[in-house]
Amino acid sequence: MPPRKRLSVSAPAKSAALDDDARAPSAGTGDHPWVVAFASYLSGECHLAANTVIAYRRDLRRFIQWLGKRKMQALSINELAVYAGWLHDQKLAPASLARHLVSLKLFFRYLQLEGVLAENAAELLGSQKLWQRVPVVLAPHQVNRLFECPRPGDPSWRRDRAMLELLYATGCRASELSTLEVRDVHLDAGYCMCRGKGDKQRMVPLGRRAVEAVTAYQEHERPAAAAHAGSLPPWLLLSRTGRRLRRERIWELVKKYACEAGAPSSVSPHTLRHSFATHVLAGGADLRQVQEMLGHASIATTQIYTHVDLARLKAVHRKFHPRG
Repeated sequence: MPPRKRLSVSAPAKSAALDDDARAPSAGTGDHPWVVAFASYLSGECHLAANTVIAYRRDLRRFIQWLGKRKMQALSINELAVYAGWLHDQKLAPASLARHLVSLKLFFRYLQLEGVLAENAAELLGSQKLWQRVPVVLAPHQVNRLFECPRPGDPSWRRDRAMLELLYATGCRASELSTLEVRDVHLDAGYCMCRGKGDKQRMVPLGRRAVEAVTAYQEHERPAAAAHAGSLPPWLLLSRTGRRLRRERIWELVKKYACEAGAPSSVSPHTLRHSFATHVLAGGADLRQVQEMLGHASIATTQIYTHVDLARLKAVHRKFHPRG
């Protein structure tokens, strides 16, 4: 039997349901059996990161929800266009809608490899034109105000201040910060090693304030938290019971402190990532350098931050130019 082809995988995907009499592997979860098989293929044969596979499975459920009692093998391009319209009605962001359509094509391609589908009608779907949305960015004084919110006397205030400083100093994603280990942080040398999508490592410099915040946390708070664990935990940021600080908790804490600082309600850990990139570019950093620090596979993704600074300049021009 010839070896099975391998898909070129880049973005989280969407799935479809099959007829009851379709040949499908058994599933141990509530997901459709072919969703489980697809996820197993992505992790086992394509070696995608766990968070990426989770994102695929989460997205696949939406297509199954829309599919209902429709027979997947009989779907026409017109019906798939209806699905695209349904996604739009769900008030998805333009980037999410485009990702769902790309993911649908990928999942159908997988089912072709498995012999489930003879033709891939999804390939005829046109990709949605993405609206370039300028990301929310905090001004430097807003960042400072945010960092002052974890105050002495508050529970785990040193950890939370170190968390905020690291998000802004490195541009890390919440998931990357959650899995950051003590061995990855080199305070004396002023840098840390972040593990991004696809388990790719990148080196990111740490500024003086970030180093001071992490040092204070490691000296005064982390030992007590680590003592609650059965064995010495490897992660840098710990819960009060000595477990890894989950990315969901990082989101909750950032939202909490943003509210206290009077920042927009849309502020999230990714806002600090956006702010990091925008501020270093505005300070004169090279676009390629910022791409490396953010861990972007394509420089086109990093270029949105040049649009952010351009938008700021346009706002200044409109406000102060006589003919603005």
